[in-house]
Amino acid sequence: MPITGFYTAILGIIIFLLMGNVIRYRRSEKIGLGHGENQSLLCAMRSHGNAIETIPICVLLLAMAELNQVSSTVVHCFGATLVVARILHPWGLLSNAGVTFGRFFGTILTFLTMIGLAGVILANVIPKIF
Repeated sequence: MPITGFYTAILGIIIFLLMGNVIRYRRSEKIGLGHGENQSLLCAMRSHGNAIETIPICVLLLAMAELNQVSSTVVHCFGATLVVARILHPWGLLSNAGVTFGRFFGTILTFLTMIGLAGVILANVIPKIF
């Protein structure tokens, strides 16, 4: 599964960078647990948390698409969209806690990737099952 491996590595780096951002805020503000009413730390925590909440299921769906021989072009399109989404979302959230272009479109693209992959997989496997 080289395509999924490629996107998983990129997304892993994104998660690592988001985690590093949380650590940086914690160290600079000397906050060991929680966010200590620090809005910047809270945004960093939610950026990391949201990535952890969404990336694993999307990677699993990407892998299932590749394993079920969905076109490599389709798998690349979903993988690239997910990477863009997961860059946009924290970029938006870290710039402003409110609604931002990055946060809005990062969320929308993540949702579309998730539901799109699920649909493509179902369309591919249902004829094989029944």
